[in-house]
Formats: sequence, structure tokens, C-alpha cells
Amino acid sequence: MIKRLSGFLIQWRVAVVALLAVVTVVLGYFALGLEVKTTFSDLQPANHPYVQINEKYKTTFGGANVVTLMVQVDKGDIFRRDILEIVQRITKDLQYIDAVNQFQITSLASKKIKNVQASTEGIESLPLMWPDLPSSDQEIEVLREAAISNPMVYGQYVSKDLSAALITVDFIDRLIDYDKVYPQIQEIINEVEVDGVEVKVVGQPILAGLIINYLPETLKIVGMIIGVIALLLLVTEGTLRGMLLPLLSGGVTGVWVMGVITLMGINLDPLAIVITFLIAARAVSHTIQLNSAFDDERRSGGLNSRDAARLALRKLFRPGLLGLATDAGAMLVVALTPIPLLQKASLIGAMWVGAMVIGTLVMVPVALSWVRADSEHRLVDLRVNTAVSAFLRLCTRLTTNRASASAVLIVAVVLLAVSGFFAKDITVGDANPGSPILWPDSEYNRSDASINSRFPGSDRMFVVIEGEEPDALKRPEVLDNIMQYQQYMENLEGVGGTQSLVDVIRPVNMVLHEGNPRFFKTGDNALVNGEFLFFALAGSDPGDIARFSDIKYQNGAVQLSFRDHQGDTIRTAIQASKDFAAANPVDGVEYRLAGGLIGVLAAANEVIFSGQIQSIALALLVLFFFCALAYRSSQAGLFFLPLVVLSNTVTFSFMSWQGISLNVNTLPVAALGIGLGVDYAFYITDRIRESFHKDGDVREAIAFALSTAGRAVIVTAATMIASVVLWYFFSSLRFQAEMGLLIALWMSVSAISALVVIPSMVYLLRPRFIFGAVRKGEDYSADSAGTGAAYAVQGRA
Repeated sequence: MIKRLSGFLIQWRVAVVALLAVVTVVLGYFALGLEVKTTFSDLQPANHPYVQINEKYKTTFGGANVVTLMVQVDKGDIFRRDILEIVQRITKDLQYIDAVNQFQITSLASKKIKNVQASTEGIESLPLMWPDLPSSDQEIEVLREAAISNPMVYGQYVSKDLSAALITVDFIDRLIDYDKVYPQIQEIINEVEVDGVEVKVVGQPILAGLIINYLPETLKIVGMIIGVIALLLLVTEGTLRGMLLPLLSGGVTGVWVMGVITLMGINLDPLAIVITFLIAARAVSHTIQLNSAFDDERRSGGLNSRDAARLALRKLFRPGLLGLATDAGAMLVVALTPIPLLQKASLIGAMWVGAMVIGTLVMVPVALSWVRADSEHRLVDLRVNTAVSAFLRLCTRLTTNRASASAVLIVAVVLLAVSGFFAKDITVGDANPGSPILWPDSEYNRSDASINSRFPGSDRMFVVIEGEEPDALKRPEVLDNIMQYQQYMENLEGVGGTQSLVDVIRPVNMVLHEGNPRFFKTGDNALVNGEFLFFALAGSDPGDIARFSDIKYQNGAVQLSFRDHQGDTIRTAIQASKDFAAANPVDGVEYRLAGGLIGVLAAANEVIFSGQIQSIALALLVLFFFCALAYRSSQAGLFFLPLVVLSNTVTFSFMSWQGISLNVNTLPVAALGIGLGVDYAFYITDRIRESFHKDGDVREAIAFALSTAGRAVIVTAATMIASVVLWYFFSSLRFQAEMGLLIALWMSVSAISALVVIPSMVYLLRPRFIFGAVRKGEDYSADSAGTGAAYAVQGRA
């Protein structure tokens, strides 16, 4: 079949190229409309119970797109008219931002923040600083005392040292456009900042907006990396053809996929751009292998370009297709994780790898068939080939000696065991405070640390208390249970504070008893608690109590503030909530977890944690299946597994050491690494097999494979490694830098394993699928006879 296919493609090469050109132009037109943006719903595993709770109650208790702003003074406190004016202005201006939930803007200047007072005229519940600012020093002092004496304000919206005020705002998830919200908030901040006053801001919309804001920088780095790849290919290959064909293959297949996903209405997440280099590396790798095989056939066999291209395609089609099938299968496994972002990344990756079957395995040999030997000259000759040949001769000596080959395998087993031991400690969810997407010293992470040092925390989670009937939340035993839950959770590290209906009722009871602290508690029965709530909400607008209870007092929420969203912090809080609810049941109500950003992250972490072993196991199963199918041997399926496991355990142990966690952004890279770790080995193994069945000499076969496919492995790995590490030095996004390092590490381990571990295994184990009888249909015909010996001689030369 491969023989007929190669002959057909070369015979009808003009029609093939014309067809590919038309497809590229059409899909390229649609690719121009590709949307590069972040969609928050893509991060949520839709069927997870936490996400369902968040979706059900987010409009009242607050969603995951909360933005926190802190107005901080350098000297003195915020109780000055000019500072209070800034707080008021920000609070008002936030109402006009796109997709804002106007009922979820809370600050010292909002109507929601009230103070309950008792006097001879009765009970009053009045906003602290709404609608007007205090007009005199005396009124400012009254405001200061009211804020300090109100537990819903002091430490919550005014820092305990009085140097900062907090403003929180929530957005409607289905309407929010981060590309619009971020600059609008930034404009508000720029208009109010003056000397001696800082406004710090954090939250998911701000983080997503920053990522989009860095897109021009990212595209500049992309252009720089493409330039470096082109230069390195020119240096290593020496010809324009050697430089342009790999770039053309990666570019054309990328255009096809971008056009298709645009037609499908799929957006590209900005953070996924770095992953595209991992996928594009496959096109570069396969193209270099085809280029190398083409040169080998034309030089040693004396063939013309058409025959050399046809024969190169015949010999490399199976390992190339096997490598691409493994890559695509490993990516599709990620789609089983029910998180839309991962499913989109999986689909894009699988389609791109699939496109390479045409854009690389077909287009490149067809293009090579037009190469004229008499018109092609080396443009660069830096004696790179001399150094590469010397290294490959060293690999040959190392892997064709029983003692040294055994030593190689022993080192590989030890490395596998050690890296596997440390890889088990990899963190699921964020591993460090702040955002792992940005550098620790970024303005966002410094703002996050500053806010969390003065307030309970910028990250929120709500736990719902669902009642079976109206007024369930007024019952004393329910309120006591909620209070105990709050005290229990506030003792956990990472939880900065909690708020609930209890915190609304207790101050009213104390005020009614002339400020006696003994009465800072809830009422003795539901009727009394209802009266307290009536006093607290007198003159309030509908929705002012919404973040703690619905209007029937049947379903309520405990709002928890977190100082970080590390994976361990979230898991501890979720488990503690489950343990408390199980140990302290109350008739008629049920605790339901969990909403807000922390709830959504908890859902994603749980899905990833439960599915990571399954995903890796399925990816390895895919590898086994395709290898066994391609070589018609279950032994072949098992042969390559240790290599893949080694490259993955080494990378995971590096992630654990460097504090790089496994989350929705890094998981696609980890999955694609399953296929990445074995591509090089397929080419080495197939060339060993080809040479052995011609010459019958194991040492000569290994020398032939390393001097041909091995050279292409070195060129590919060196080119991609040297280019992707540029992310680390030039990107303002820590995620891109770390993924660049991971890709470089993966390629390094994979390349070294393919050059020394695989040949050592072949030499010592003599697997039947390599050294067994030639199967019917396989063709090592006379048109290439003797090339194994010829290349073996070249490898030793």
C-alpha cells in the first residue's frame, strides 16, 4: 500500500501540490478570523457538583469573577476626605463597567455597608458612607469609630491598621469580556491614583486581561523563536531547502488547523500558544527525517530526485505515521477530562498532528521530488556535521558493546526509579501563592500579597446551607451550627476569615443591649432572630442581604476568604468542610459545596487529580496499541513503554522540584509529552530493522540507524531546545517560561534515550519484531541494496 501510495503521489505531484495550495489559501482566509481570548467557562468541569452549585447561586452569593481593589495610603490612615473621595469614586465608576453585577459592588462607600444604632428615637440601620461623604472632621471621626466598632467592616473592608480600604465587585459570567473589563478597570485606577496613594487590584478578570495584554509580546517572542529556528536549521542543514521545508510544513499545517477551528467556532487561549511550538516540533522533526533520508538515498544509491523522494517516503511512512498516531492518540486522551479548556486543547492538538500526515508525510516528499542536485549548494558550512558525526560514533561504540550497553540500561533504570520517586510529589493545583501564570515579582502577584497581608484574602469561596423550608436560617440551632463552622474554618491555615448571616445578627443583638459584649450572639428563637434581621435591614434595598441569604431565609451562604489558592490549601478547606458537615448534622438543612473561584478551582483540581493516572495509563495504552498494530507484535508495544515512562517521570520530577504544578494549563503539555517521548525512537528502530534485514549485522545496523536517523534526531532536538528556551529569558508570563523549559527537557531526555537507551536495548535484548523474519509485503528491494553497509561505513568514517 505504501509503495503504491508513494508512486501515486510522485506521479501526480503537480495536482497534489495544487490541491494543497488551494486548501491552504481557503483555510488561511478563515484563519485570519481566529479569536485569541480566554473564556472562564472553559476552566469549569461542567458536571462537577461544585460547579453546579456555583452556577445555581453565583448571581446572589457571588461568582468566580470577583475583582478586589485596595486603596492604600503611604502615611496615616484612610479617614481623610481626599482618600474617602477616591473610595467613593471607584465604587461609583465600577457601576458602568461592562458585564458588572451592580448588586455585588461592596465597599465603605456602598449602600450595603450599614451600621446599626440604638437611640431614644428607636433602632436605625444606616449606610456608613452613602450617599454623601462626611463633610467635617467631626463626621469623619464618627465614621472612623463606626467602622472600627463594626465587625462587618473592620478587618473586612477597612484594614486593622486603618491604612487601606477594600472594594469588591463581581461580574456576570456569561457576559464578561476580559478584553474589555481589564482596560476599563485600569482606566478607573489611573484616574484616581495620586502621590501617596496606591490602588492595587487582583481577580480572575484582571489576570485574564493581563494575559491578553501580553499577547503582542508573546507574538514578538514567537517571531523571534521562528527566526532562531530558521537560523539553526540553516546552520545544521546548510541549505535553503533544509531550512525552509521544516518551517513550511509546520506553518502550512498550522494554518489548516487554525482555519478549521475558526469555522468550528473554537477560540485559541493565549496560554496555548506555547503548546503550539510543542506540536510544531513534530512537523520539524518528521521533515528533517525525510530530508535526511532523501539525501541519503540520492547520495548513496545514485538515484534521481523523484526516485529518492519516493523511496524516502516508502521507508519513513510507517515510523512517521506511527509517531503522529501516537501523538494524536495521547492528545485525544486529554479530551476525556471534562474541562472544556482541556478538551479544546486536545482537539486542536489532535487535528494539528493529524494534518501533519498530509502536510509533512505527503507534502514534503512531493516537494523534494523537484530538488535539482546541480542547482543546490551549501550556504553554510560550520563543520557542524563533523561534531555530530563524532558524537554519533561515540553513541555507536557505547551501544554496541555488551558492557557499556548494560551500563546504559542500568543508569536508565536507576534514573527511572529516582525520578519516579520524586515525580509522585507533583502538586495538583497551584503550588505557590499568587498566580503561577505570572512571575513572583510581577505587579499582580505583589498586589495579591499586599492585599492578603492586610485583609482576610482576595480569593473567595461560598458554602451553601440549603434549608428544607422557608425561615430555616433563622432557627437558633442552624445559626449556632453556622457559627461553629465559621470558627472551625478560620483555624485553618490559608483561610483568612468568614462571614455569614450570623455576623449580621450578632451586632444588632449587642446594640439592643447597650453595647454589652455578652449579647454578641444570635437570638434564642427564630422569631427573635427575625426581628434582629428586620432591624439590620431596615431601609435596605432588595439584594443587600443576598450574599448571605435568599429573601425567604431558606438558603444561605458562608463566605470564606482565602489568602492563596494553592492546591493543598483548597483541598484542606474542602475536606474540612466535608468533615464538619458530616460530624455536625442539623435537621432540616444541608451543607452544599462550593462556589466562587475557590470552588471552581477545587472542582478542576479534583477532576485532574482523579483523572491524571487514568489519562497517563490510557495514553500508554494508546502507545502500546499503535506500536503493536504497526509492527504486528505485542512485544513492540511493550518495547517502547519504558522510554516514554522515563521521559515523563524525569519531567514530572523536575516539575515537582521547581514547584510547577499540574493544572488545566500544564496538563496538555504533559499529555503530549507521552507521544513526544517516543517519536525519535520509532525512526531509530525502523532504520535498525531496515539495515539488519539487508546486511544481517546488528552492529552495522545500529551504526547505520544512528548515522542517518540519529543525525536528524540531534538536529531536531538541538534546534527546538535552543529556540524554546527563549521563552524563559524573554517572556513576562512565568507559565510560558516554564513550559519552554519543560519542552526543552522533554526533548533532551527523549533524544538522549533514542540515541543510547533504545540502541542498547536492541543490542542486548534482540527483540523479534526487529530481528525476526521479514513479513510479507515489506520491501527492501535492490534499488537500495547495500545502503546499510554504506551508511555504516560512513558512520565510522
